[in-house]
Amino acid sequence: MPEWDKEVDLLVAGSGAAALAAAVTGSHEGLKVLVVESTDMWGGTTAISGGGLWMPGHPGMEALGKQDSEEAVLRYMEETIGDVGPASSLERRKAFIRGVPRVYRLLESLGLEWAPSKDYPDYYPDKPGGMAGGRSIEAQPFDAKRLGDDAATWRTADMLPPIPIKTDDVWLISRAWSTSDGFIRGAKFFFRTMGGLVTGKKLYGLGGGYTGALMRIVKDQGTEVMLSSPVTALIKERDAVVGAEVTTPSGMLRVKASKGVVLGTGGFARNKEWRLENHGIEGYTSAPEGDVGSGIQVGIDAGGDVALMDDAWWGASVPDPEGKDAQFLVAERSMPFTIFVDQEGRRFTNESASYIDVGHDILEHHRTVPTIPCWMIIDRRHRHRYLFNAFLTGTKKYKEAGILVEADTLEELASELGMDPKVLTSTVERFNGFARAGVDEDFERGRTAYDNYYGDPTVHPNPNLGTLEKGPFQAVQVVPGDLGTKGGLLTDEHARVISTKGAPIPGLYASGNATASVMGRTYPGAGSTIGPATVFGYLAAMHAASRP
Repeated sequence: MPEWDKEVDLLVAGSGAAALAAAVTGSHEGLKVLVVESTDMWGGTTAISGGGLWMPGHPGMEALGKQDSEEAVLRYMEETIGDVGPASSLERRKAFIRGVPRVYRLLESLGLEWAPSKDYPDYYPDKPGGMAGGRSIEAQPFDAKRLGDDAATWRTADMLPPIPIKTDDVWLISRAWSTSDGFIRGAKFFFRTMGGLVTGKKLYGLGGGYTGALMRIVKDQGTEVMLSSPVTALIKERDAVVGAEVTTPSGMLRVKASKGVVLGTGGFARNKEWRLENHGIEGYTSAPEGDVGSGIQVGIDAGGDVALMDDAWWGASVPDPEGKDAQFLVAERSMPFTIFVDQEGRRFTNESASYIDVGHDILEHHRTVPTIPCWMIIDRRHRHRYLFNAFLTGTKKYKEAGILVEADTLEELASELGMDPKVLTSTVERFNGFARAGVDEDFERGRTAYDNYYGDPTVHPNPNLGTLEKGPFQAVQVVPGDLGTKGGLLTDEHARVISTKGAPIPGLYASGNATASVMGRTYPGAGSTIGPATVFGYLAAMHAASRP
């Protein structure tokens, strides 16, 4: 029997942003590329994500009247990330920043249409180097019909209806029936949707728009994509990776990869054993099936080191009554007329802060006071004015599961939740005083441009603070959900996997949630997962192409 069943230049494992960016780049550099995906659906976590990319210094900023610089971005990253070890070394930060305009222009030249999220601020815009908008981008809505038969195995189309919404729409549409600018954006979105229908298009936005456009490029380049085909082992000669064993529905293939193997296989959000070991909880993730750490494991088996395994892209979420995907909370928790309280009825966080900070606060507070789950206490004005994504299809099943509780008074609500009514009412009275004054003296909610982004400008004096005094009141159960995990294989500025001995493993690359994030333990801006995944996927393929 021959030693190899298949021979390519670059083998790419996965089919989300990291993997597809690597595949597109490798093919563009003249390499023969093979993409293998472990599940029967392509697109990865990116396909069902918000689809934003944090791309500081991208070429489209000039048209927005924004000026950025490497120095400003580095200052901001240092202020927000700090020292978390080699996963976010100065070299990796510089590689990310310098790679942004290169991959932006490459994908644009191959047909991807970028859309700026011009108003979306960095998550810490008040820190040195931060910006109040312009660094985040996304792809324009994509017509699924352009994918042909591949649309049938696209994770976006499998899980979501064709809606051409963009990340830059969400903050306004969430208050479409309570503010004039929200109504106008809602109308634009409506006509964009109708325009697609009238012209016979099936338009998908957010992560669908990005993965759809990337896969169209991959197919235009003639790259083969194999589904239900995980990489189960890496093949090494001496210390270098030269190929991999790929388990397909028809059997195992030994694939030679003369330039290297790129692992863009995602994290381990669906691996309950790893979650318990590293996070202490099984997890309430929004990541799709298949996110079980398989790529990380084969990298470890090949001698790769790991870092940041104890962290994730956390965020407050509403658990699903049937135990399925948790519903991530973004605008809902930040709008006025609501607060978070622990199981004793006390606030513990800035509800409008970056979702990862709120997630960290839930986990940290739970060490001393039961906070998993905690509760989102809601005045009826909140439910009347603002979109609540988890309840778009109704509230019956949430009420039956005890996830949504309603009462006419705060005292009755506290009793329903097993709290001392005096504690909850005291918490609300204190918060109401802050809302009337416009200053949250406990957690500084509503102080920054990011907080205000998901606020209501018609509420004064602070768009994020509204009193809780009009019943009936509701309480929604909240858990520390996530968009995926942060820890994984340790990589360098070329996306090469670093061995436990501290040196790069020749021929082995990784990007995305399969790696320890260059963003460390924080979330500098919208798209801090997909932006670096795309850039380091690009850098991995570029370095692989340069290998002799």
